[in-house]
This record gives sequence, structure tokens and C-alpha cells, in this order.
Amino acid sequence: MNAFAIPTSWDALTALRDEDIPLFWAALLVARDEYPDLDLSVYEARCDALERELRDRLPDEAAEQERLAAINRFLFDEKGFTGNQQDYYDPRNSYLNDVLDRKLGIPLSLGLLQLELARRLGVPLEGVSFPGHFLVRLPVEGGLLVLDPYHRGRSVDADELRERAKPHVGGADLDDSDLLRLLAPASHRGILMRMLRNLKALYSEQEAWDKAVRCADRLVSLDPQQAEELRDRGLLYLKLGHGSAASRDLAQYLAQKGDAEDAASVRSSLIDAQALHRRLH
Repeated sequence: MNAFAIPTSWDALTALRDEDIPLFWAALLVARDEYPDLDLSVYEARCDALERELRDRLPDEAAEQERLAAINRFLFDEKGFTGNQQDYYDPRNSYLNDVLDRKLGIPLSLGLLQLELARRLGVPLEGVSFPGHFLVRLPVEGGLLVLDPYHRGRSVDADELRERAKPHVGGADLDDSDLLRLLAPASHRGILMRMLRNLKALYSEQEAWDKAVRCADRLVSLDPQQAEELRDRGLLYLKLGHGSAASRDLAQYLAQKGDAEDAASVRSSLIDAQALHRRLH
């Protein structure tokens, strides 16, 4: 896998430093949770083939912006990758194997394909966990080029970015420094966590509690300091009737966040979880 060590398990992945996490491969590991027999090397080979096809048509002296424009034309115009506007909330839009097979995705999964091809072609493209909609950015002379993977990689100017952010910041007007904070590059862990939170929310909406708790477990392992993820996993365990596991997570959350606004409701859930555990034992 080029310069990256290949993590063969989730534990091996989470042990890596953030900058050493190979995002494309890590996203395939997320997909293997849903598809246990998934051969990750098949989809790695698919990406290799895309890289070779694109590289063959790029002049060696092509500048970064020229390479990025070529990536966008290749993915969105020639290969037909696009945002799934008919069924945005289909979980398959988040699994890279499905995205490569169906050529349909959401901003994050399509952005991951952009990021992976850019990395292979020497373009310093970065992910942005922008509120509401994942974006990618390229540092350029005098500023940033911000692109929208969901809309065929088109560029997004500062005025549009401010309007997009408004509903997520209480309707406030953003100055340049506020906007730049929202456009900060996302860490590799942060991108994976956004993917898993998306899936956790989708499965919770479907009341697929086993799949939601699976995502929650991955989130806790990626960042054990995120107390809210521990709380969510505990609440999902309770939905599944696992009183002991729910009690452990909810008690730990309260030990860390006993003064949180939701502490009273979490204590109530903890009492329910403890009562469930006693009944089952």
C-alpha cells in the first residue's frame, strides 16, 4: 500500500499515529464490518487501476491544480461517480466497496476517493469536516481552493461557504477567521469518526441497534477520550438488552461528565441498565 503499513485488523489501525492511518484502507475496514467476507485487496486493486489510468494521461510536469482538475474530470465526468440524490441515506453510500461498485456516494465517501487519488498523484489535498457537508481543500498561493465532492468536485467560494455554515452556527455571520477555523484540515481519525457517526445515525434511525452499536464501538476505540461516544454506546447496548455493558459505559460517562446537561437522563438510563442486568442474572 505504497508508503503505508497495512493494518490487518481494527486494533492495528487504531494503534497507528494519525498521520500513518491509510484512509482508503481504513474505510475498507469499516466496510468489512458490514461485509465480513469482503476482500479488501480487490478494492485496493481497483484503486490501483484508476491511478494507473489517470497517471498515464498526466504530463510529468503537471502542476498540482492541473492534477486536481484531471482527478475531478476523471472521477466525475469520465467514470461517472456522483452523489446519490435519490437515496442519500442509504448506508451503502458510506461503504467504499459499494461506492466503487455502484459509483454512488455521499460527500465523505466521494471525497475519500478524491483524497486517495490525490495522495497517489502527489497532490496535497485535505479533507474538511465542514458543518453539514464534507469538503476537500487544496492550499494554493494566497489562500485555499475548496471543492465539493458531492457536486462533481466543483469549487465553492467564500460567500457560499458562509451561507452553508449559517444554519449550523445559529444563523451568525462568519468573518474570515471564523470561516478559516471551519475549513481547518480534518485529521485522519476525524474523517473516519465522521464516517462512523454517519453510519451510527443511519442505523439508529432504522432501529438496527446491533449495527449502530458496532459503529459506536469503533468510535470509542478510535478516540477513547470522547465521552459522548461512550455514552452513545451505552445507550445502544441498553436498546439491545445488554444491561452489564450498558451499565459500564453509562457509569463511566457519568464519572467523566457528571455535570453534563444530559446527566440526569443518563442516570435514569443507568438505573434501567442496572435493573436489567439484575433481572438477567
